[in-house]
Amino acid sequence: MANEREFGWEDVIENDGGAWELLPEGDYSFTVVNFTRGRHPGSAKLPPCNKAVVTLAVQGPSGVVNMDHNLFLHSKCEGLLCAFFTALGMRKHGEQLRMNWPGIVGKTGRCHIAVRTYKKDDGTEGQSNDIKKFLEPEQPVSAATAGQGWTAGAF
Repeated sequence: MANEREFGWEDVIENDGGAWELLPEGDYSFTVVNFTRGRHPGSAKLPPCNKAVVTLAVQGPSGVVNMDHNLFLHSKCEGLLCAFFTALGMRKHGEQLRMNWPGIVGKTGRCHIAVRTYKKDDGTEGQSNDIKKFLEPEQPVSAATAGQGWTAGAF
């Protein structure tokens, strides 16, 4: 989580963890509510690298659900980074962009969320949501294309 920290023995606690909701697979609108800088220690698929942990407020069927998503700052993941900034409207498809991480907070976009099934430590199955892709913003209707499909004077 973005605000994770170690507690002292005498600290005050209050967060019950909040409600958790499994979203059905589909396309959802989101708002970036936070991001933190982190470090990926390395894995079989990706060497050590910087990562951005973005917290997205996703509009689900029963309300807003917060999701954390890792974006790895590595050339193997450049397409995913481009898709993220394109979804936010901060980059146009095919253009270069200097990543502006502080500028993402408050931006909105759309993404495709899937349901992932996994095996828990106790052997039972669990489910969680994964963001599978960030979607390009829909193109607004321009004055040039708004009138296509009809003929003046024809009813």
